[in-house]
Amino acid sequence: MKTPLRWSKTFLLHYWKLVFRSMLFLAAGITYVYNRIHHTGELFGGFERNSLLLSVIWIIFAVEMVLRFFPSGIESMGCQKQFAKNYRPTGREEVRLQSWKRTAAVFLAWVALNGIFGALYLAGIFDAGIMLLIALAYSVCDMICILFFCPFQTWFMKNRCCATCRIYNWDFAMMFTPLIFVRNGYAQTLVLISLALLIKWEVLLRLHPERFSENTNACLACAQCQEKLCHHKKQLQRFIKRNAARLHTEGNFLFKGDRNAQ
Repeated sequence: MKTPLRWSKTFLLHYWKLVFRSMLFLAAGITYVYNRIHHTGELFGGFERNSLLLSVIWIIFAVEMVLRFFPSGIESMGCQKQFAKNYRPTGREEVRLQSWKRTAAVFLAWVALNGIFGALYLAGIFDAGIMLLIALAYSVCDMICILFFCPFQTWFMKNRCCATCRIYNWDFAMMFTPLIFVRNGYAQTLVLISLALLIKWEVLLRLHPERFSENTNACLACAQCQEKLCHHKKQLQRFIKRNAARLHTEGNFLFKGDRNAQ
């Protein structure tokens, strides 16, 4: 008999983050559209007059980032492996991490994508409100990557799961990349904290690489995992694998049907 899944605190925390961040993005989107319709012409499309919303956005993410600097019993091992308390030697000495080439590919792809948004902002096509909405959309996608599907894991890093991810703590820096272009106290503070978090991660990676490798740190082994964050991600992967042939056949049938109809 198959043992039912027991949802861990970390598992529930990430689902709560997904729901909350989605609601935050929706609230910000509605506020932005409303103020754009009324032509306020303000920096964040009218967010300034609703200081409560900007304050909530800033406080939530600033606090979450500051807490990430310290060990936590509820956060994912993906970001907690940097701390000495989460290092349990396996007895092996060979450190195995995703290659620098894969890491560089993620960095370049992210810079290219956000370079487009930055160019549109500097050209006056995007305003600061749009850049904030992109950052909030990234925050939702961050949870989707952890719980359901991660393009960085699948197409770039090829790591087993979030616990072994080389770039896990890049998340906030990537999230707030669009705000680099926005000259505003709220935006720049979030960018600076996220960059400090990224620098700390990279420094510890170079000083203590053994903490970041499944081959040398027993805490990163599947057998030690209590979080089960990859549960639905694996379910989705199995579903796609089982139904790939059928989905491909049905897709071809629909495509041929549309072409014949023309």
